[in-house]
Amino acid sequence: MRWLRFGVFADEEGLQFVRNVIRRELAARRVPVVGPLQERDRLDDGCTAEYLHGDLREQWEIEHPGQDAGRRRPLEVAVRVRCSLRVWRAVRKGIVRGLCPEGNGPHVCRVPWTAC
Repeated sequence: MRWLRFGVFADEEGLQFVRNVIRRELAARRVPVVGPLQERDRLDDGCTAEYLHGDLREQWEIEHPGQDAGRRRPLEVAVRVRCSLRVWRAVRKGIVRGLCPEGNGPHVCRVPWTAC
């Protein structure tokens, strides 16, 4: 079993976008999910999502100068899956492509994120 984990800086609308990207990619590849999709602000080892992914708040502030972050907050979105390493890598790549359809060129992401 393997984890797919992503740090995000999102409000409820942004979280729904991230959930949809992850679920769509898992369904497309028929990857068995072990347990629910989790959104955590405190991780199992006691670290907080703010500590690990607080830089995403800074990224959002740079990309949206003067705008209020509203209800956005750093979270870790995680799901445990049962698949080979090769499939896990393909799924992760598909999720990254869904979160960042603009590719590597300069752009502003809909939801600031990082792959864990």
